[in-house]
Formats: sequence, C-alpha cells, structure tokens
Amino acid sequence: MASLKDMRVRIASTKATQKITKAMQMVAASKLRRAQMAAEAARPYAEKMDAVISNIASAAAGPGAPVLLAGTGSDQVHLFLVCTGERGLSGAFNSSIVRLARERALALMNQGKQVKFFCVGRKGYEQLRRNFDKQIIENVELRSVRQLGFVNAEDIAAKVIARFNAGEFDVCTLFYSRFKSVISQIPTAQQIIPLVVEAPAANAGPATSYEYEPEEDEILAGLLPRNLAVQIFRALLENNASFYGAQMSAMDNATRNAGDMIRKQTLIYNRTRQAMITKELIEIISGAEAI
Repeated sequence: MASLKDMRVRIASTKATQKITKAMQMVAASKLRRAQMAAEAARPYAEKMDAVISNIASAAAGPGAPVLLAGTGSDQVHLFLVCTGERGLSGAFNSSIVRLARERALALMNQGKQVKFFCVGRKGYEQLRRNFDKQIIENVELRSVRQLGFVNAEDIAAKVIARFNAGEFDVCTLFYSRFKSVISQIPTAQQIIPLVVEAPAANAGPATSYEYEPEEDEILAGLLPRNLAVQIFRALLENNASFYGAQMSAMDNATRNAGDMIRKQTLIYNRTRQAMITKELIEIISGAEAI
C-alpha cells in the first residue's frame, strides 16, 4: 500500500493536471467561436461556386473540356489530400480522419489501384507514415501559421495542380472533418479532381439558359483552379473549428475525470489515515493495559 506522503503527492499531481485541462478547455472555447464563424461564413461562397461551375460545366461538357473537369480518363492512381490538425489532445478528431482515409486507401489497393498521400497537418502525417510511409509524397505543416488565410489554401492547391499536370495521379480526394456542433464533427471525403458535377434535380423545373463571354472553356480554365483552392480553404476552416470543438469536449471530459480521481484518492487517503490513527490508538491502549 502507498504511504500517506505518496497519496498526497498523487492528489496534488491530479489537481495540477485538472487545472491544466480546465485552462485548455477555456482556451479552446474562446477560439472556437471565431473558428466556427469563419467556417460557417465560408460555406455559402463554396456552395455558390459549386453551383456556378456545375452550370458552366453542363454547357462545356465535351471532348474539349478542361482536364480538371474531365479528368485523365483513368482512375488507376489516386491522391489522398488528408487534412488534420497540428496538435493532439482533441479526442478522436485526428484519428477519425486518418481512419477514413486508411479505409479508402486499403479498399482501392485491394482493387489493384495505386494510392498516394499528400498530408496537411503534423498529426495526420505521423499516423499515416506508420502504414504508408513510402506512399506519402508531400507533407505541409501549418504550425507557424497564426491565422489561416486563403493564401495557405492557394499554395496547397498550386502544388496539387502541378503534380496533376505532371501526370502523377488521376483522381484527388480531399479528407477533412466537417464541423456540425461542439460534440459532433463528421469525417468527410470529397473528390476534387476531376470535379464531381451534380446533376440538376428532377423537380427543379426547366434549366435557365445563360450566354457566357468569354467561352465556357476559357472561364473554366481560370475558375476550376480557384475552386480547388476554395474547397481546400473551406476544408481547413472546417478542420480548425472541428479541432477546437473536439478539444473543448476532450478537455471537459478530462477535467471531470480528474475531479472523480481526486475524490476517490482523497477518500482512500482519509480512510488510510484514519486506519493508521486507529491502529496507533489500539497499540497505545493495549500497552497501557499491559502495564
């Protein structure tokens, strides 16, 4: 059995841990609001751009369509753009994204296809390199970035497009965690190359006819790379909000668990101390009676 001193040290250590987790919870809560507002503000623009591209793509569909829209005509080589966090202590936030990417990769590899990884975020890279070290072609860390900006997404998109133009892959899928609420983040896989154009709904009524100037192919040539950067930027913002939500929940659970441990350890300490006092009293009384 541990001594009373060891128990006191253990209780003090648990209290110090509780203070740290409580402070981290408060920091995550303060950053969550701004991150959530940024993620929600980016959704309408990304969704509207999808709608505009879908409308233009329906008119530009054909043999002369841009390669980012039409694809290479093959799906043998897949690139997984996996976006995760730079830090941990956020529950299953990072591991859920990596798990989704790993399952998709293993399913494609079982079909005889080749899978490559482009990691954005230190935690995703650390987890994926355990099983796919030779398949990771690039890793981008955003630890030095104090505030996410569109320029960060543009840099990543430029690297992806350069590799696509070099013929290094046929299909690119973006993996991130979509923010739903503080306690709910949804791991999401979105194909971004070639772009998946949604067909108009059957009950949407007659499609509106537009005349474009310049031609549709010329518009798409400039719009598709920007849309790729927009989708990546949206994923980074969603990830940022999801990270703080997951970290807030994880630190709240850790604080509660630390409180339960302190109560149990204090109870054991008091019982042990009482037993030792009782034993000493019995020894003193027994000695006095013997005399």
